Amino acid sequence: MLVRTARLPEDKPALLDFIWGLQRYEADFEYDRRLDPAYGEEQFAALMKDAEKGEIFVAEIDGKAAGWVIVIEAEAPPYVIDEERWGAQICELYVEPATRGQGVGRALIAACEDWARAKGHKVIRIGHLAQNRPAAVAYEKAGYAPYTVNRRKKL
Repeated sequence: MLVRTARLPEDKPALLDFIWGLQRYEADFEYDRRLDPAYGEEQFAALMKDAEKGEIFVAEIDGKAAGWVIVIEAEAPPYVIDEERWGAQICELYVEPATRGQGVGRALIAACEDWARAKGHKVIRIGHLAQNRPAAVAYEKAGYAPYTVNRRKKL
């Protein structure tokens, strides 16, 4: 397996597939996921803007993209200690179903952590939907602990 910086526009088709893969996966347990045809390109454009504050990594197995992640520098307003106010945020982590369980996600997370350390950050954050138990388990195995919990109520 190889984890590398994304090459655009060459990687765009794979990244769009990953965007749609995550959206469809989450739609199975979360009602509010967009599945309209315009979503993929709109989300790609928004993520590329976010990625200007960070890096995009792609994992390859046998020369084929198997997953991706974006890591950005972000401020977390609830923090009081300066060294933890600014940190890294892992976004959009997705691994192709056929390659799950092969260490792709762990390798992508490790690349993000290395990037954050190189930037001098002391903290890195990652989020997931509450219903995404496989993500929670994977992140806990990688050393991530819950920090805040957001709740919602439909009115």
